[in-house]
Amino acid sequence: MDDIGWLLPLAGGLTGIAIGAAARLDRFCTLAALERHWYAGDSSGLRTWVLAAAIAMIVTQAMSLTGVVDLRSSFYLDPAFGWTGAILGGVAFGFGMALVGTCGFGALVRLGGGSLRSLIVLVVLGLSALAAQRGLIAQGRVVLVDDLAADLSFAGDQSLGSLASALFGTDLRLPVAMAVAGLLLFWVFSNAGYRRRLGHIATAAVIGCGIGVGWLVTSWGGRRAFEPVQLEAGSFVVPVGDTLLQIITYTGLRPDYGVGLVVGVGVGAALVAWCKKDVRWEACDDARELGRHIAGAVLMGVGGVFAMGCTIGQGVTAVSVLAISAPIVMLSIALGARLGLSYLLEGSPWSVFRMSHHKSAE
Repeated sequence: MDDIGWLLPLAGGLTGIAIGAAARLDRFCTLAALERHWYAGDSSGLRTWVLAAAIAMIVTQAMSLTGVVDLRSSFYLDPAFGWTGAILGGVAFGFGMALVGTCGFGALVRLGGGSLRSLIVLVVLGLSALAAQRGLIAQGRVVLVDDLAADLSFAGDQSLGSLASALFGTDLRLPVAMAVAGLLLFWVFSNAGYRRRLGHIATAAVIGCGIGVGWLVTSWGGRRAFEPVQLEAGSFVVPVGDTLLQIITYTGLRPDYGVGLVVGVGVGAALVAWCKKDVRWEACDDARELGRHIAGAVLMGVGGVFAMGCTIGQGVTAVSVLAISAPIVMLSIALGARLGLSYLLEGSPWSVFRMSHHKSAE
C-alpha cells in the first residue's frame, strides 16, 4: 500500500480541465440539447450527449471485461435499486434544471465564463445535496428511497449484463454491452448531417473518454491507497457539495477525485472563455430570477441525491457501467425538464399534456 497523496485530485483536475474545455468550446449542455430537440427539431446536441455515453460505456466495459478495473464497488451497481428515488429524484432534478437553465455540470461551464448566477446555483445545489445525503433531508430519503429499494442481489448487482446473465443462466455481459453500444451508435450516426459534425463528435469523445479515465484512476487508487478510495468517474451533485466543504473547512482529509474533477471543469471552461475573449460577468436581473435559480438549485441538489446522479452522473457515468437506473433516471429527468419548460413558457407545467392532447386530436 502507498500514500498516493494528491494524485487523485490532480488526476481529477486534469480530466476536468479537458472535459470543461471541450464543453465550453462546443457549448455542450443537456438542457439546451433537449430544448432544441423538442422545439426546433434539431437533435445534434442530443446525439452528442448519447455519443458521449456510448463512448464512455465502450471504454468502461472494455476495461471491466478485461479485468483492468473492478466496478463491483461502484454505488451505481448497488444491488439495492432505489426505483422511487430514480423516478422522483429524476423528475425533481429535471424540473430544477429547467428553472435554472442548465444542470450542475453546465453551471460549472457557465461559471468559467463569468456567470455569477451559476455561482449562486452551485452553492445552493451543493448545500442541498449535502442536506439530502447526510442532513435532515436524508431522513426523508431513507424512508422514501432506501426503505423501498428493490433487491437485485440475485444478480449480484444492478447492471443490465448481470441481470441478463442471472435470468438466462449464462454470462451475457459482453453481448449485452455490444448490443447496447451498437443501438446507441446506430441512432447517433443514422443522421447523415451529424456524421459531418466533427466538433460535436470530438466533444463526445473527450467527455466519454474522461469518464473512462475516472474509473481507471480511482480503481488504481483504491488498490494502492492507505485510506479507502471511492470508485467514481464523474458526477456533479454531491462532489459540488464536497468541494464547498473543502473550501470552507479543514478536516485534514485530502480532496478526492470528484472534487478535483469539479474544480477542473470550471478551470477548463474559464481557460477557453479567456482565450476566446468570451468572459462576461452576468448576474440575476431581479429578485424573481434569483428566486427561480435558488429553487431550481435546491431541486437539483435534492433530486440528484435521490436519483444518485445528474445528467452526467446517470446520463453518462451510470450508462458506462450499464446500470439499470440510468434509463429510468434520464427519462424522469427529461419528463421533469419538459414540465419545467412548460411552466416557464406556457405558465403551467401541465400545459405540455394539453398540447399533446390537441396534437393527437388533430
